[in-house]
Amino acid sequence: MTEKDNQIREIDIPERMQIFEESTGSPIDESSIEEESHWIRNQLVNGMVPWIWKRNTEAMGTPEAMQTPESTRNPQERDGGSLPIDRVDILRFLELHHVQKLDIPFIAMYRKEECPSLLKDLELLEANDDNWEKNEKKPTLKWHKVLWEIQDLDRKWLLLQKRKSALNSYYSKRFEEESHRIYDETRLALNQQLFESVMRSLKAAESEREVDDVDSKFNLHFPPGETGVDEGQYKRPKRKSLYSDYSKAGLWEVANKFGYSSEQFGLQLSIVPMDELEDPKETPEEMASNFTCKLFETPQTVLKGARHMAAVEISCEPSVRKHVRCNFMEHAVISTCPTAEGNVAIDSFHQFAGVKWLREKPLSKFEDAQWLLIQKAEEEKLLQVTIKMPEKDLDRLLNDFNSYYLSYGVSRSAQLWNEQRKLILQDALFGFLIPSMEKAARSLLTSRANNWLRMEYGKVLWNKASVGPYHLKDNDLSSDDEAAPRVMACCCSPGKPTTFVMLDSSGEVIDVLHSGSLTLRSQNVNDQQRKKNDEERVLKFMTDHQPHVVILGAANLSRTRLKEDIYEIIYKMVEENPRDVGHEMDGLSIVYGDESLPCLYEASRISSDQLPGQSGIVKRAVALGRHLQNPLAMIATLCGPVRDILSWKISPLESFLTPDEKYWMVEQVMVDATNQVGLDINLAVSHEWLFAPLQFISGLGPRKAASLQRSLVRDGAIYTRKDFVTTHGLGKIFFVNAVGFLRVRRSGLAASSSQFIDLLDDTRIHPESYGLAQELAKVVYDADGPGDALEMAIEHARDRPTYLKHFDIDDYAKSKKFENKRETFHDIRRELIQGFQDWRKQYEEPSQDEEFYLISGETEETLAEGRIVQATVRRVQPQKAICVLESGLTGMLMKEDYTDDWRDISELSDRLHEGDILSCKIKSIQKNRCQVFLVCRESEMRSHRLQNICNLDTFYHEDQSSLQSKQDKACKEKELAKRHFKPRMIVHPRFQNITADEAMEFLSDKDPGESIIRSSSRGPSYLTLTLKVYHGVYAHKEIVEGGKDH
Repeated sequence: MTEKDNQIREIDIPERMQIFEESTGSPIDESSIEEESHWIRNQLVNGMVPWIWKRNTEAMGTPEAMQTPESTRNPQERDGGSLPIDRVDILRFLELHHVQKLDIPFIAMYRKEECPSLLKDLELLEANDDNWEKNEKKPTLKWHKVLWEIQDLDRKWLLLQKRKSALNSYYSKRFEEESHRIYDETRLALNQQLFESVMRSLKAAESEREVDDVDSKFNLHFPPGETGVDEGQYKRPKRKSLYSDYSKAGLWEVANKFGYSSEQFGLQLSIVPMDELEDPKETPEEMASNFTCKLFETPQTVLKGARHMAAVEISCEPSVRKHVRCNFMEHAVISTCPTAEGNVAIDSFHQFAGVKWLREKPLSKFEDAQWLLIQKAEEEKLLQVTIKMPEKDLDRLLNDFNSYYLSYGVSRSAQLWNEQRKLILQDALFGFLIPSMEKAARSLLTSRANNWLRMEYGKVLWNKASVGPYHLKDNDLSSDDEAAPRVMACCCSPGKPTTFVMLDSSGEVIDVLHSGSLTLRSQNVNDQQRKKNDEERVLKFMTDHQPHVVILGAANLSRTRLKEDIYEIIYKMVEENPRDVGHEMDGLSIVYGDESLPCLYEASRISSDQLPGQSGIVKRAVALGRHLQNPLAMIATLCGPVRDILSWKISPLESFLTPDEKYWMVEQVMVDATNQVGLDINLAVSHEWLFAPLQFISGLGPRKAASLQRSLVRDGAIYTRKDFVTTHGLGKIFFVNAVGFLRVRRSGLAASSSQFIDLLDDTRIHPESYGLAQELAKVVYDADGPGDALEMAIEHARDRPTYLKHFDIDDYAKSKKFENKRETFHDIRRELIQGFQDWRKQYEEPSQDEEFYLISGETEETLAEGRIVQATVRRVQPQKAICVLESGLTGMLMKEDYTDDWRDISELSDRLHEGDILSCKIKSIQKNRCQVFLVCRESEMRSHRLQNICNLDTFYHEDQSSLQSKQDKACKEKELAKRHFKPRMIVHPRFQNITADEAMEFLSDKDPGESIIRSSSRGPSYLTLTLKVYHGVYAHKEIVEGGKDH
């Protein structure tokens, strides 16, 4: 560990909180927490976190509406409508988190009464099912998304305040420097006015974007000096350089004579009344003639420069930008159409099919990750994207500008000044503001889509992490000390023998068996004998170890035959040696398991540490079995310093997320799931792999967990929760945060000890509530019989749960004047009845559809009716051909589906031969038989009958006419490019230095599926593959060469 790691480990503050506050700091005082609670609720009410509350307005999610100060909203808006989140609860959460240093899992479990509205499932709008009288079902794990979102908003608030504080100091220093360089009293007064305006805007800014606006205004009026600027820094935009030049030339005086200042104009837009504008008596040119000079020789050039300055000032005014941004985000629409290349590349099964043609879709309607696809397609030059404000809305905005910036004068002079003002507004709006709003819209859409995608990624991971262990069908193992089943896990790899690994109920390896001939399908006598020998060995393996369940790694379609072979072995066991089959194997199940996580474990460093000397396939099988026994622990195993878990592909669009964004969601999910499940410390001491979730226990992190694990292993067992402080030296804050989630019971080495273990230490009841639990147990115990020993009372409550179930907790809490502890008493009762009951979802065997996609390696997107696939002919019969797809699925091609002139063919074998490769369309899918029906008739291949885009966007509107001129232009460019390519010195049988036309001519008499590689017109970093799809139809695919310099 580094010195910093040791420091984090030793400080008695939750580890993740320390790292959090390193970058953000913590709130300064109670008033800052109060202010922050208002800001956070304002973000939630106004849709900054769309999944929490979707507003039913067309302007949902507009940034200005999101950031409107609470004081300026009407009472109904301030109340937040029906949003069931109380600001006082947010305040209490911030106090618990920052002042008392309590971690999120602790607050969610043991401080429910202090922030109840933050613990509701807002997506279902249901309260927790925590009352036995109302609902006797066991609770389920809850992902406390609201608490995590509030913590994220807390981070954003603290970073915002940190930035505002830094800018405040910098602005004051920079203004003082500037004041010392200026001697003109008029200019000094103007600068003082500008500085005060900037500081007011900075104080009022409630978002990073608003702070950016303030910073833009300050740097416009007080630009950094040219000296001391590093060459590597970006140059200041040209328009600000012009502004600086014009200002130095004295045109600032002219710019101030146009009427309202930019700040006054912004206040007008904010409906703040101003004095009526008075026009100068002299005309603009007459006034400008007083400022002509060598640089500006005529009044017209003076006015032009001054108008530019006024337009730039308006475009940099925070309140003006806020007004325009609000209008732009509310009314702007997005349209997409494919480029000539995209029109060919994007078919109905392409990733970008759903965004190929969008017509005027409002920004507010982008609620998922659709924008990320549009952005990617645009980068790949497959789509053209237009973001604009409709003309009618632009005209309305410009009219608003005119009504607040122009005077009401009717004199000739007033009209001339108004003409100048109109030109200023035109320049400000169309030259600066609207172009910058498109960039802001792109940023907003990217942020919103990214947030949605992170939440979707978290949901998928939550569904995997919150699944419970496999339980025997006929037995309730929820209270059994050895709840996990004995598992026989089986994995195969090409060229390697089938491997069986036997795991005990703690996930430790008991035995390993390699079988090289079990899956043979040969009719050869020797092969059959070897297969029979392997079957006998597997039979003995299963008889010796009596597994509760067999899990097969579902890597390919051969597993279906292996499953049949194992079932035959089981039938043989039952028929020939019924006495050797224990009752545990009654109804033995064989289930398929996803190998994606086990394969990551096989390649990880942690697998070598946990299973030294074992081969890769054994490690994979161990992970497969352990994942069935304890999914949470197995997932946590890959959450080490290397973060192998991030390589687990669980969401189709996760590539748009950065590793840090993904791991932030991993931590949320794992922290919530781990703490609600709890960790059996003594069992983990005896079986190292079960320690993996320890880093996610409340208050802990990787550093503190590693230190605690070493201390626990050194002692061998723990007998009371108090030992975490007395023996293992944990601080008070850590103890409070973590202890309720650490289970101390008779397991591992402690199972054989006679030392006393408090039953309450084997419950989720926190030590701070032991007194309440003992008193409750004693009341129930006294109601049934004599005696007053606390231990006897707890045991009595555990042994006779019926009494507790029917005990009126609400009346009891009321009689004890503990109404504010009502939920705590309900939790205590549940834990007294059964400590650490497993709240995870019950494991369910894969459905037929899930099995099909697991063993085929396909998905609903990659294997669908109408999709074009390549199939290899394996056997040809007179009326049909049996093919195989790349995934191993069997494909059936009937004679009538082979060609349009099929009636002229007597037998299909006259046209097709074994080994032929065909380009076909999927006609239908039979998942129960793991086969597909194919069609390759030319008429069907050309049609789009089966290619329907599912769930089309309501704004999807195809418009081929707009492509015609673009395609004509693109065709001419391509024709020119085809004639110009640089020959390559490549020696390969499939490569030729030829053009696209020559390649198609070369392939014209070849069979469909033939291809040639040729030089690319795009340069030496590319090659082009020309593939003959079917007669007259060719595909040209660019190949990017990597790993070499050109």
